[in-house]
Amino acid sequence: MNTSIRRLLLTVIGSPAAALAVWALAVPMAGTTLTVRMGGGTQAVGPVLVVVTSLLAGLAGWGLLAVLERLAARPGRIWRIVALVVLVLSLLGPVGSAAGPAATLVLVLLHLVVGAVLIPGLARRDERAPREA
Repeated sequence: MNTSIRRLLLTVIGSPAAALAVWALAVPMAGTTLTVRMGGGTQAVGPVLVVVTSLLAGLAGWGLLAVLERLAARPGRIWRIVALVVLVLSLLGPVGSAAGPAATLVLVLLHLVVGAVLIPGLARRDERAPREA
């Protein structure tokens, strides 16, 4: 397997692993179940949701990077900018819908951990030369 693909695959798998570790440590320390307000009710944020969501984020990031590598002159730079913007916007979810301050803190931490794994892990280190016209 190509070293680059191996690194990307490990990053995508590492993101849910890191998020699950944070969830397993932070939820008992916070002394609360993670819940978010959705529509007219609430939804618990358990380990399956944490793993699935962070895995989907990693796969989406990898997919975007693959598209940018085919179309953009500097795919890694563009990807990092988009990823940081998406991370910042994703923080609005827990801040606006978490049920209580402890849940807000843990959910924000989960978002930041996933971003901390995916952004440097998926970003290309070797930028291609700018395309000629």
